Amino acid sequence: MTGSGQARPDPEMLPAVFDLVGARISAPGGGLEVLGICGSQGCGKTTLARALMQRCAELRIPATMLSLDDLYLTKRERERLGRDVHPLLRTRGVPGTHDVALGFEVLAALQDGGPVPLPRFDKASDDRAPQTDWPVAPAGCRLLVFEGWCVGARPQPAQALLAPVNALEEAEDPQGIWRRYANEALAGDYQRLFARIDALTLLAAPGFEVVFDWRMQQERQLRESAGTGASAVMDEAGVARFIQHYERLTRHILAEMPGRADLTVRLDRNRAIVAFECGRKTFPNGSID
Repeated sequence: MTGSGQARPDPEMLPAVFDLVGARISAPGGGLEVLGICGSQGCGKTTLARALMQRCAELRIPATMLSLDDLYLTKRERERLGRDVHPLLRTRGVPGTHDVALGFEVLAALQDGGPVPLPRFDKASDDRAPQTDWPVAPAGCRLLVFEGWCVGARPQPAQALLAPVNALEEAEDPQGIWRRYANEALAGDYQRLFARIDALTLLAAPGFEVVFDWRMQQERQLRESAGTGASAVMDEAGVARFIQHYERLTRHILAEMPGRADLTVRLDRNRAIVAFECGRKTFPNGSID
């Protein structure tokens, strides 16, 4: 099982997403294609990315995957941000808590065509894993699946930042310092990184309200897999607080990204596909060409 609670994606999803890049990565002599997958916590991004890796393996196409989560700043770097800018930046999640320069390095190395060590973040220790534990992408990669909760996101207008969206912002960011910092970070180098995405897919939750349930499923699975070492697993109160860090931008993505994503996959609260949207066209599940 994956973190999303799904063993495999909906059978309609894999071919629809693969078709965004399939012709280009199958053609001889091409370079690296980057497929971005955006979606809220627990929506099935990792499940889909792994299925895409399996499809590429079956077709003998060199491919690899990278999560935006694996680009988080180290714990020491986030502690410094928390001390110098705002305490909420100690918590990984929002733009400004990632090492975007490391992302550029990985992309450049993949484009050069050699085998590339891929960074990994250890959520149990809340820190970057030692480089000796990083997997290595194969030489000559034709596809990078780049997935993450805010991959491809665009910043909010300044006016939208004025009012808090939840209790966390109201109590712990009353002056808006944290949310402005995250928004300014997103407007900067993140946009240069996301500009390298050749095709963008959004796995669209029916609303932010389902994220709590999806994240709780992940935590239960972590507890089951960790057994007696499950001290880092969050309870309901911990999850309720944690997801508030993501609420503002998740709501913005769900409202803004469908109008420009190459493919939007509308999900219900059980992660079943409701419809595909390609540009301005909507196809009920089972009818996309």
